[in-house]
Amino acid sequence: MSQSSPFFNRWLSQMGPDQVIAILTDLVDAGAVFAVDASGKVLFWSKGAEKLFGLPAESVLGKPCAETLGCEEGQDPCGLAELGSIKAQIVNPKRANGERVTCYRTARAFFDPEGQFAGALEFLQPQASTETVNGKHSNSETFHGILSRDPAMLEAIKIIRNVAETEATVLIRGESGTGKELVARALHQESPRHHQPFLAINCAALTPSLLESELFGHVKGAFTGAVRTHAGLFQRAHGGTLFLDEVAELPLELQAKLLRVLQEQSFIPVGGDVAVSVDVRIIAATHRSLREEVRAGRFREDLMYRLRVVPVFLPPLRERRLDVNLLLWHHINLHNFHGRRHVDSIAPEAMRRLLDYRWPGNVRELINVVEYAFAVGRGNELTLDDLPPEFRESKTLVISEQSSSAKHNKYQNEADMIREALQMTGGNLEAAASYAGMSRATFWRKRKKYNIDA
Repeated sequence: MSQSSPFFNRWLSQMGPDQVIAILTDLVDAGAVFAVDASGKVLFWSKGAEKLFGLPAESVLGKPCAETLGCEEGQDPCGLAELGSIKAQIVNPKRANGERVTCYRTARAFFDPEGQFAGALEFLQPQASTETVNGKHSNSETFHGILSRDPAMLEAIKIIRNVAETEATVLIRGESGTGKELVARALHQESPRHHQPFLAINCAALTPSLLESELFGHVKGAFTGAVRTHAGLFQRAHGGTLFLDEVAELPLELQAKLLRVLQEQSFIPVGGDVAVSVDVRIIAATHRSLREEVRAGRFREDLMYRLRVVPVFLPPLRERRLDVNLLLWHHINLHNFHGRRHVDSIAPEAMRRLLDYRWPGNVRELINVVEYAFAVGRGNELTLDDLPPEFRESKTLVISEQSSSAKHNKYQNEADMIREALQMTGGNLEAAASYAGMSRATFWRKRKKYNIDA
């Protein structure tokens, strides 16, 4: 169905397209509207854009968008040629004074008759302007997608800001779902290396042999199936940052090799005999205490000290009660912005259950709960019936760290503990892994090892 009458084009030509576009974009004064050509140069810059970024149109028109906004990706039109359109993407463009502002980016590409990218129209809406009264956050901070008003989390953000400007190795500790990779990306984006690659790997997700090949690469003929030389992550991240998630799961034999890279900035690929020099900043993360892993003989002490030059602890969401309401409304507003349903209130009983919940999956679980509510519910109020089944049960799962550790001491082997974790959490793998004190990948692997069904 057409969005305009048959007379619209005639009216548009009478009024003048330039005048109509200027007036239309002036109506959207809560954000920036601009157009770029096929090479990413700015063709149109709204008054809202002037206001938001402090850049007059005459200083912007004809210049590359990436240069104007200090795009963190260092390129423009930022994948629009491939994607065609983007909705509510979080970006951090730069104002004239050098400070970055978090915005939701919505954009649409245009293509010529041959199918070639011809330019795009974009709208950047400041994050703060999308918050409803219910979600208004005073004394809170947003930093590269990390949103908090909790004092412990704000202290962590302060440390992240300061250490990002240095070359120090950082160890991020936090439970699954607390945002460890977000922090790693923030450290990279705020560092002098931000124009270079950021690569990430989960050390618990691969077997030791595959992990060694993926990290350090291999030469042709190093093993059966090695039909060509493969550059590992260290080599591909040269000049940039490598994020090692769940570093405590790294096998002992690879810990020695990682230690050499940290000490000498060089390594030997699998099957090779020539050392490769690299310049890579290491950021590591774990949900475990590395000191306890060292005492248990599962982690090298010298490597621990190399990795935790600057430790950053991310508190679990159950200890950040101030952030639950804040994060709920932040993600509700994201869905309101580009979804069919618009939520402007949360029923008291639903809010009570949300605030009382222990959030074993942390922020990741909260995001999934909001997505679930928008998928199954209707209407302007988010009710208890819109929440996943575990919120509607009479007893919400509550597992204190004290009772959890006491349970662990009862068991003579891991299999019994895994069975108990699955039973206590109703088969929820994320919650069961948290209960057992393991990453989800490690829990899944051990469950398969002992042939235990969920």
